[in-house]
Amino acid sequence: MMKTAVFNQLKQAMKEKDQVAKGVLTLLKSALDLAEKEKGAALTEEEEFAIVNREVKQTHQALDGAKQAGREDLIEKETRKLEILQSFLPKQLSEEEIAEALTDAGVTKGMNMGEAMKIAKPLLAGKADGAVIAKVVKSLI
Repeated sequence: MMKTAVFNQLKQAMKEKDQVAKGVLTLLKSALDLAEKEKGAALTEEEEFAIVNREVKQTHQALDGAKQAGREDLIEKETRKLEILQSFLPKQLSEEEIAEALTDAGVTKGMNMGEAMKIAKPLLAGKADGAVIAKVVKSLI
């Protein structure tokens, strides 16, 4: 379970006095705990990946903002946060692998975007970024 792995890495970060890792892992643990509490049951693997992906997306946005502002200190910090968060996700698929998986699942030319995304989202949850999935779906339909 991801929550256990996050907690173990959090303990390690505290021992090593790694403030960036401690902050990221505390935030992630809180998000997982809150989602579990709201659901009233243990989270599925897909739900855990969705939470991590949400945090990754927010970190990407913060990183873009830091780059636009030219803040090297924030760029370094956000890049490190991104690496930590992505370590909890499975290996991300390439565009070719996504296209192959979608073709095998029945996404064909002529489908509308909504139908294709209904197939793609559950199939590729946690394995690829939503923007990349949407780009590949557009190229296939």
